Amino acid sequence: MYSVKELYLTLQGEGAQTGRAAVFLRFAGCNLWSGREADRASAVCRFCDTDFVGTDGPGGGKFATAEALADRVAARWPHRDAVQAGVKPYVVCTGGEPLLQLDAPLIAALHARGFEVGVETNGTIAAPPGLDWICVSPKAGVDLVQRSGHELKLVFPQAGAEPQRYEALDFAHFFLQPMDGPERAANIAKAADFCLNHPRWRLSLQTHKLIGLP
Repeated sequence: MYSVKELYLTLQGEGAQTGRAAVFLRFAGCNLWSGREADRASAVCRFCDTDFVGTDGPGGGKFATAEALADRVAARWPHRDAVQAGVKPYVVCTGGEPLLQLDAPLIAALHARGFEVGVETNGTIAAPPGLDWICVSPKAGVDLVQRSGHELKLVFPQAGAEPQRYEALDFAHFFLQPMDGPERAANIAKAADFCLNHPRWRLSLQTHKLIGLP
């Protein structure tokens, strides 16, 4: 059984795939925060800005099999003409923490429907084989299990998760994403300054929020 908070078509707003049309598959649940505001102060990750509780979002629900969920994902991709022209449909598995649920049968079912499969994970669970894109977003205070992938996207600043801690890891791209919230403007300035002085790192902004997409 897969529990999905929401499922929708949008543009990827962050990191190396920014601007790419994608189906976002948001799984319910996380291992670093319950998602309840009453538990935020005691959570490992306290700055999450995403609702991943329950299955009541657009396209959300419970799916008994990988095939059923993959069919629902495929139904959200309307660009049949693009597929015929050789454009690969793309699905981003996110959360919460998607690796609590994303498994080899679902990856295979999505591949069978022509999708490239990406994941956005906090890195505390090893990624299953077969993924086409792995984005790890480390959080302070936890052990990083998934230490390789395509991009590392660090929410910045985080005490105890300074960028220098991750620079030796096996990733092709390193991004700083300014922490959202009341200090967003100051955090953007700090992240930009860090990238100017440490050019291995690139700035990632949440462009979907800037243009009003979910």
